Amino acid sequence: MLTVLSLDRLSFHELSMRRRVLLSQLPFTVTTVVLVLGLWVAHEPLRDDLLIHLALGLTLVLTALCVLVPWDRLPDGAFLAVPVLDFVPLTLLREATLTWVTGVGIMAAFPVVWLAGSGRLPRAAAPLGFLLTLAMVWVPLFAPPRPLTAQVLTAPLLIPLMLLSIGLTVQVLSNSMEGQNAELEAKDAELRRLLAETARRERLLHAIVEAVDVGVLAVDEGGHDVLMNRRQRRIHELSMPDGMHDGAEADLHVHADGDGTPLPAEQRPAARAVRGESFSDYLVWAGQPPVQRVLSVSARVMRDDEGRPEGSVLSFNDVTELVAALQAKDDFLAGVSHELRTPLTSIRGYTELLAMDDGLPGHVRSGLEVIERNADQLLVLVEDLLRTASSALEPQPVPTDLVQVVEQSVAAAGPRAAGGGVDLHVEAPPRLVLDCDPVRIGQVLDNLFSNAIKYSPSGGPVTVHVTPGESSVQLRVADRGMGMRPEDAEEVFGRFFRSTNARMSAIPGLGLGLAVAREIVERHGGTIRCDSVLGEGTVFTVTLPVGGPTAVGDGARTEQAGSSAVLEADRVVVGQHQDLAVVDGPVLGQEEVPAAPQGEQP
Repeated sequence: MLTVLSLDRLSFHELSMRRRVLLSQLPFTVTTVVLVLGLWVAHEPLRDDLLIHLALGLTLVLTALCVLVPWDRLPDGAFLAVPVLDFVPLTLLREATLTWVTGVGIMAAFPVVWLAGSGRLPRAAAPLGFLLTLAMVWVPLFAPPRPLTAQVLTAPLLIPLMLLSIGLTVQVLSNSMEGQNAELEAKDAELRRLLAETARRERLLHAIVEAVDVGVLAVDEGGHDVLMNRRQRRIHELSMPDGMHDGAEADLHVHADGDGTPLPAEQRPAARAVRGESFSDYLVWAGQPPVQRVLSVSARVMRDDEGRPEGSVLSFNDVTELVAALQAKDDFLAGVSHELRTPLTSIRGYTELLAMDDGLPGHVRSGLEVIERNADQLLVLVEDLLRTASSALEPQPVPTDLVQVVEQSVAAAGPRAAGGGVDLHVEAPPRLVLDCDPVRIGQVLDNLFSNAIKYSPSGGPVTVHVTPGESSVQLRVADRGMGMRPEDAEEVFGRFFRSTNARMSAIPGLGLGLAVAREIVERHGGTIRCDSVLGEGTVFTVTLPVGGPTAVGDGARTEQAGSSAVLEADRVVVGQHQDLAVVDGPVLGQEEVPAAPQGEQP
């Protein structure tokens, strides 16, 4: 009712204290005025009744005080003086009309409900209203000449008891509503806090998304754009056909390669993401030359608490310069390797001609064999440079005495080891035959020996252990050189990787030797591991199956092929490119040829 009196413009609790007090008093005031007017019209003898005039005057004064008194400055609950004082004019009005109008005492419900519904007296409001109502009906009985009897005192008790029931009901409801209001206010405050926190996080997310130099696109489960950052809007505009201001992904210029091969709509990144696919480093070419860009796209599916897909987030990383650099590197390696093959072929041919002379001294013939073997090895390495991008390092396994291959590699590394003060030792059985490619395994050993010698600047022993087993053979090359950190040992087989210690020592190397060694070992069906302690040395452990690559199951070969991705097509590196200044190893295991006059020359 009070909300209606405020014309439904504002909730009652949102009004000022004065307006609330006034609205609470108005029902009593209006009823009193209407009653007095009715008495003035219907009962002419009451027009000049002093009690009625006093009752109306006091009511209007109390109503004026509701407006004039600054209730918000007074102690809380001070306004309850108004409903208490309302019982004074109500008593006068009831006494004046007792013989003319019945039920005037029911008007006490207005101040009783006000007291019980105010919430300021949670337990005392209903009893206080009962006592005030009882005073309203009993006080006039003490005025002479009325005799006081039990019948006279009990006759008007119905009204106080009724209003006590009404007061209790309103009090219970009011207390319950106060509790609900307090709970609602607490929830409202928490909701406002959460909304403010959500808005802050949304602003933070927007700032982060706009700050990153990667295109970000979020789509819902229907493929509609939910979020697109500044970078992605530029990519979108770059891919749009001429004359089109906006369009779906299917309308954009998106190609599968740099030759302009159109990428089917169902294979485009957003379409794949909408189908629920998650992928990484998916290369696409966006736009038309000369402004075409190469993008590495990744997508992740968003799911709700029950695991249902509710959209996807895609990132578009511009890798145009990286792809161009990788292509330039491949072209450079191909050109250099092609130029190296011609002089190597000449060296190999002339060594064969010299070796045909039967009158050569023994040490010269031995030196020619070393030259010829290393020329063959270097020719193989040059071919490897040309074929690493296509992973053409397939071994040609034949029954091979592994001990002999080890001894040949040790002999080839002997002069360089002697020059560096390194002692080479072989611990192996007299003979150990297994199926392998002797040239490739020799290449692996040459790389390992070269590393061990090169990274033992203070000299020391380098030992190779050959340990046979039932189904596999283990080769361990151990040195006591500078070693490396454990985290470098985990990355040492990466292409172009060099350990921090190696870079700081200024030891030359590009970091391809160990990458090729791992590729060769894994294509033999084996494994290679590096264990190293900084300042104490390094141990490389190679494990090869006795039966050769064919002894490894298809599943294992597939897994090994996956782990050899470092030598796969360079586009696999896109999106997770490494520092090209890094490896703890020689350039493909090749060795410098010292100018010694006698003995084997590496």
